[in-house]
Amino acid sequence: MSTATRTNTPSPAPHTADSHEVIRVHGARENNLKDVSIEIPKRRLTVFTGVSGSGKSSLVFDTIAAESQRLINETYSAFVQGFMPTPDRPDVDVLEGLTTAIIVDQQRMGADPRSTVGTATDANAMLRILFSRLAQPHIGPPGAYAFNVPSVRASGAITVERGAKKTVKATFSRTGGMCTRCEGRGAVSDIDLTQLYDDSKSLSEGAFTIPGWKSESFWTVRVYAESGFLDPDKPIREFTEQEMRDFLHREPTKVKVEGVNLTYEGLIPKIQKSFLSKDKEAMQPHIREFVDRAVTFTTCPECDGTRLGEEARSSRIGAISIADACAMEIRDLAEWVRGLDEPSVAPLLATLRQTLDSFVEIGLGYLSLDRSSGTLSGGEAQRVKMIRHLGSPLTDITYVFDEPTAGLHPHDIQRMNNLLLRLRDKGNTVLVVEHKPETIAIADHVVDLGPGAGTEGGTVCFEGTVEGLRTGGTRTGRHFDDRARLKEKVRTSTGALEIRGATAHNLQDVDVDIPLGVLCVVTGVAGSGKSSLVHGSIPAGAGVVSIDQSPIRGSRRSNPATYTGLLDPVRKAFAKANGVKPALFSANSEGACLNCKGAGVIYTDLAMMAGVATTCEECGGKRFQASVLEYRLGGRDISEVLAMSVTEAEEFLGAGEARVPAAHKILERLVDVGLGYLGLGQPLTTLSGGERQRLKLATHMSEKGGVYVLDEPTTGLHLADVEQLLGLLDRLVDSGKSVVVVEHHQAVMAHADWIVDLGPGAGHDGGRIVFEGTPADLVAARSTLTGEHLAAYVGG
Repeated sequence: MSTATRTNTPSPAPHTADSHEVIRVHGARENNLKDVSIEIPKRRLTVFTGVSGSGKSSLVFDTIAAESQRLINETYSAFVQGFMPTPDRPDVDVLEGLTTAIIVDQQRMGADPRSTVGTATDANAMLRILFSRLAQPHIGPPGAYAFNVPSVRASGAITVERGAKKTVKATFSRTGGMCTRCEGRGAVSDIDLTQLYDDSKSLSEGAFTIPGWKSESFWTVRVYAESGFLDPDKPIREFTEQEMRDFLHREPTKVKVEGVNLTYEGLIPKIQKSFLSKDKEAMQPHIREFVDRAVTFTTCPECDGTRLGEEARSSRIGAISIADACAMEIRDLAEWVRGLDEPSVAPLLATLRQTLDSFVEIGLGYLSLDRSSGTLSGGEAQRVKMIRHLGSPLTDITYVFDEPTAGLHPHDIQRMNNLLLRLRDKGNTVLVVEHKPETIAIADHVVDLGPGAGTEGGTVCFEGTVEGLRTGGTRTGRHFDDRARLKEKVRTSTGALEIRGATAHNLQDVDVDIPLGVLCVVTGVAGSGKSSLVHGSIPAGAGVVSIDQSPIRGSRRSNPATYTGLLDPVRKAFAKANGVKPALFSANSEGACLNCKGAGVIYTDLAMMAGVATTCEECGGKRFQASVLEYRLGGRDISEVLAMSVTEAEEFLGAGEARVPAAHKILERLVDVGLGYLGLGQPLTTLSGGERQRLKLATHMSEKGGVYVLDEPTTGLHLADVEQLLGLLDRLVDSGKSVVVVEHHQAVMAHADWIVDLGPGAGHDGGRIVFEGTPADLVAARSTLTGEHLAAYVGG
């Protein structure tokens, strides 16, 4: 090997290329940003902070990252761009010094039942190749071990068009690993027929109890009654065996009803297509309730939940099948792979080891590769996405993170901080949107946005070092060193919610009494079994209102007013005051502007180029017809009411001519959860993660139920807002509710009346109760990881 000889020569003048050391943003106006101009140092860790809704995501994700990705997309040919998303150019005057941006956000991973941790990270693909090379008996190529690949066999005549056409006989077969019973889902659905119809009635008497099927004029019902296969006047329980088979299972068959050609299909396949093939979260509440009642999902009895067929499960490396490997905790799987020594697949084993070790390093060693990706929390999903970047040799990349400490125990935050610093030290620019002081403290550069949220935010309040932030006088700076104190006096429980023999996921036969009438916090490291205990083990019918981290589904037409049900009483009040129909005051119904169909903007699709949204000239963005805006309530038209903030609307609809008590109650709850600044007509798609969760909390507060279960309600909350959340939790308990909170934030732990701590570790090292008692007892004992961190937090 030869190396070049160096001579000591004087350093030349700085190269022009070295002058581009900052990302320069000038005149950013995306969402609520107010002409923000800022310079962000490259190859440094910059943390963006500020209250929820202050404009952090608008600056980092919607401006810097979005423009970087848009410019990269433009380098592809027009043909390729036609297959790619086409984001608009952000509303900004100048963006200079951008590098390739990789966004690692908290968006949940696909909820498809066949999407797993293994398929999302390519670990499964490598395992399949490994088994196809080493496993005995050999059953075929990698696809033979894939639960997403069905076995296919075909034979027949094919025409080959090469020179003179000729027909030849051909056979084709492909071995797949999919279980034929559950089709690779690991679970089978069982339909409770008693929830579909009343068998004591005939079809003509309205036997169906399916939502929307009760009307005899409904075409689907008429097809069953007039198909000729069934006697419409005979009670269902008196059907013959053939009639019952036709009623429940008949294949799609063409029938004629009143001269119209229609398709008759058995009830069970009809229900499966109508309800089970759709996303449950996107269903209307009464439909979702019906599905929950009528359909039960059980582990597939044929593959025992492994998703794989018999052949794939019988092929092994040593004593381990691919199903066994995917069911192991990843840290155990990494040890097993490390023990394999086979030169013929050495490069594959090295890459697989690196991927599995990255899981362990990032704190996800307790997961298994067969875990459905839709069941991961936002924080877990974000860390899974990080895995492919940890070992990347690329440098000078801009990595953008959205609250990477979400869902992390204080014990795990230091590990995440080290990973962020590692990415920076490789020569990358790391931009982090974050509220946790532990992560803000490691920043090279801090940008604090505010001073408030919504219209009161959108400006840069501070730029500089962490020490400068502490003394800068901004809201973040003032609260940076806040520490909640332990309660001097805790509430006494009024009863207990008994959980006995809980074994969901990694829980190890847990018996625990959750106290009622108090604020109870369930804590423990990530993966210790908190959610399994609270969401998976509380007995049914206990009057529990569960508010988890599943995302709000809504289009750009959805807004806080429609989501919370606030708009219904407001529409009725407008209708009553003006003597017209309520439908006129809906932008999705009769009152919608005819030009923009009630959207307020006209969307122009420019194929592979970025689409353009322009304000509707007809209604000026107000979404309603001009005739509708002539109707008033308390001197305001419907578009003016939707343009109000929650606080303004609370005052307007709370007294005088415009008093609407039902709407006022909803607005009070929105103010209670700290969303007073939110616009009633603001699209849900523009809300931050923290805002969406608190919006969900506000809607659930009206539900009847004595026990509220919250899953990390501090996610997305600024340091200053945590105090307001604690006040809300206290008000809920003082009103007679029992509140159970799954939480990592030490301020919430310190404020609790009772703590249940799970651990001591994650996965099979967790799943046990390691402490039950008051926060003061936990601090005094310091017997668990949570106790040590809480003691350090309160200075105990």
